[in-house]
Formats: sequence, C-alpha cells, structure tokens
Amino acid sequence: MSLDQKRAHWFGVLYLITFITSIPALALYETVLRHPVAYINGAGHDKQVLFGAFLELLLIVANIGTAVVIVPIMRRRFEELSIAYVTARVFECMFILVGIVCMVAIVTLRQQVAGAAEGTVAYTLAAIKDWTFLLGPGWVVGWGNGLILGYMMYRTELVPKRWCWLGMIGGSLLIITGTAILFTGNNPSSGLRSAQAIATIPEFVWELFLGVYCTWKGFRPSASILQADGRPEDRAAAAPAPAPA
Repeated sequence: MSLDQKRAHWFGVLYLITFITSIPALALYETVLRHPVAYINGAGHDKQVLFGAFLELLLIVANIGTAVVIVPIMRRRFEELSIAYVTARVFECMFILVGIVCMVAIVTLRQQVAGAAEGTVAYTLAAIKDWTFLLGPGWVVGWGNGLILGYMMYRTELVPKRWCWLGMIGGSLLIITGTAILFTGNNPSSGLRSAQAIATIPEFVWELFLGVYCTWKGFRPSASILQADGRPEDRAAAAPAPAPA
C-alpha cells in the first residue's frame, strides 16, 4: 500500500471516530442541557457527563487528525485551501473545547452546595454550550468540511465527484441556517432549529460517506494528484526498499 493510500485509510478511520465520539457525547449531555438547574439540584449523573466530555476530547483529536493526514496530499495542488481546512478544523475544535469546559463546570457546581446562584450559573453555562454547538459543528463545519473539503475533493477526484456535491451543498445550507439562527437569538423553540436539523442531513451523509469510503477503498488511484510529486521525505517513504546485495 502506498503512503498516500495509508493516509486515505487513516483519513476515513478518523472521520468514523468523529461519529463514534460526537453522537454519544451529545446524548450523554442531553439531560444537563435541557434541565441544567434541576440537574445541579438533583442526584445528577456526573460520570455520564464526564464521560461525554472525555468522548469530546477524543473528538477533538480525531477532528484535527482528519485535517493533518490529508494536508501532504492536498497541498500539492491547493496550498492555501489545505491550510484553510486545517484552520477551520482547529476553530471548530476551539468551540468544542469551550463547550467541554462548560459541561465539566456544571458538574463542579452540582458537587458544591446548590442554590439560586448556582442554578443561574448552570443555566448560563448550558446556554454557552448550546452556542458553541451552533458556531462550531453548526457553522464552521459548513466552511471547512463542506465547502473547502468538498471543493478540494471535487477538483482532485480523490473520491467520486458526485458525492462531493453533498459536501458543498450541505456546507452552504449549514452556513445559511446557522447565520439565520445567530441573528434570531438561537431560540430552542424557533422553527429555524428544525430547519437546521434538516439542513444538516446532506453534510452528515457527506462526512459519513468519506469515513466509510476512505476506510474501505482509500482514495481513487486514478486521481492525478496522487501521481504528483510530494515532498522528498514522502517520495522516500513511498519508494520500494532496495534489493539486498
């Protein structure tokens, strides 16, 4: 297997890890996000929330990994866009990290003597966590995983081109709905939240496709970018070992 195809398989595996970590983490946080005041005044489920935070830490590692492993390939043709993709992933992870801090802070509040002040703080932290989800996975992802990665994949043909439209269309929808929610105050009862959930579907399918396709098949060998000269250390690593004398 060539070095580029090893990168492709790692790219796919890391994308699948983002699903394995992000979806359960959101489910583990659900009780706290819906009823933060009741959570800190009740018995609580501290280990559940802390495990969700741990999963999101792994999500950060996987997110950045999806960008790092593909940069040596993409920068052969898209120097600026490959850097932009890494930057978008890092910014997304910054929002995720702020959300993690909010959740573990609520756990700390619950372990203290709960009162009216602690309930207000818990409600505020839950609101901040909700905003981090909107601005990170709900807006920055539209630029990074949707438009930038979708465009680079379309131009390089590392994966079938027709699938890349899901990324570009899905990314555009996320940006539009996320911006609309931003200017309407992110009201949980707003119909825009339902619209955003629907708009997320193309992006969800696009990222799942990348995970499954690249893990299973790697990148398309016919893609011209795989024939381009990489860095000297890449060529050396991919070159066959010399025959013994």
